[in-house]
Amino acid sequence: MNYVEKLFSLDGEVAVVTGGAGVLPGAVARTLMRAGAKVALWGRGTGHPVPEAAAALQSDTGAADGTVAGITVDTADEAAVAAAIEETEAALGTPTILVNGVGGNRGKAPFVDIDVETFTDVVTMNLAAGLVIPLKHFARYWIEKGQPAAVINFASMTSYKALSGVWAYNAAKSAVLNLTEGAAREFAPYGIRVNGIAPGFFLGYQNRALLVKDDATGELTERGRSIIDRTPFGRFGKLDDVEGVTLFLASSAASGFVTGVTIPVDGGYLTDNI
Repeated sequence: MNYVEKLFSLDGEVAVVTGGAGVLPGAVARTLMRAGAKVALWGRGTGHPVPEAAAALQSDTGAADGTVAGITVDTADEAAVAAAIEETEAALGTPTILVNGVGGNRGKAPFVDIDVETFTDVVTMNLAAGLVIPLKHFARYWIEKGQPAAVINFASMTSYKALSGVWAYNAAKSAVLNLTEGAAREFAPYGIRVNGIAPGFFLGYQNRALLVKDDATGELTERGRSIIDRTPFGRFGKLDDVEGVTLFLASSAASGFVTGVTIPVDGGYLTDNI
């Protein structure tokens, strides 16, 4: 094994990727598998069945049988999460990496027109299901086992700058940034590192219609053009743009003394100024 392989190999690791049937979490899962980890995709399966996503991941990576699992679970349900940890352990071994990829948004409105029920649902999805409940149960599991581990939370550009009209998503993702730092401090004595990735604008299942007017021509919506105008790299993110930061944060050899940080992968969006 050469120097780079020693630094970034994930051989012997078992990763859980929540929201694993989604576009960005799915890309992270492929990266982890290609680096040698066994991977369990977790998700509710609503619209994107998890077993099918797991089969596609195994096919895409050429992974051997017994190295990938698809587990249908609602990460907003504490009992279901506890059971899914046991199911993952039985299928692949002790999980050592958690990627909290559950999230999304519904609706866009002026603040005075916020639908409180929808607001609560979106915060629950991104914060409770997207971080708090999985991390609570995994941290307890690891502490009881004396198992060092790595957590990667999905933050957002809205963790830093509020986007117009998506109030619940803004609130939840700013909290993800805050809790990543707080959890890192609490769990460091147990060898559990907690970091985050803040993707810029990547095209996924949920936001494509909001940003792209015509897939055939690549014509953007007004909001899509505005984002590109404020992104110094002048494009949306590509899935392979998250590979390096994923490997860095997942590997204890590469980032074993790094915790509590969230790394923007945004093409310079956060540097936009006048």
